[in-house]
Amino acid sequence: ARMFLRDDDPVEVRHVQPYEAVKTYRCPGCDHEIPPGQGHEVVVPVDAPDLRRHWHTGCWRREQRRRAR
Repeated sequence: ARMFLRDDDPVEVRHVQPYEAVKTYRCPGCDHEIPPGQGHEVVVPVDAPDLRRHWHTGCWRREQRRRAR
C-alpha cells in the first residue's frame, strides 16, 4: 500500500489485482462501475477507514494530477 495526502488528509492506496476483484464497485471519479475481474485502486482514509472507495486506476491517477495543481 502507498500513502498519499488527499485534501490534506492521509489516505492509504492499495492496488487490487484482477484476480482479487470479485465484486462490482462504483468509481467516484467517473460514476461508472468497476466490474469483477478488473484491477483497480482502493483508497482508504487513514482517519476514517469505513469511507474507503474503489477507483478505476486511471480515474485515481487523474484525481491525483488534478489535486497536484
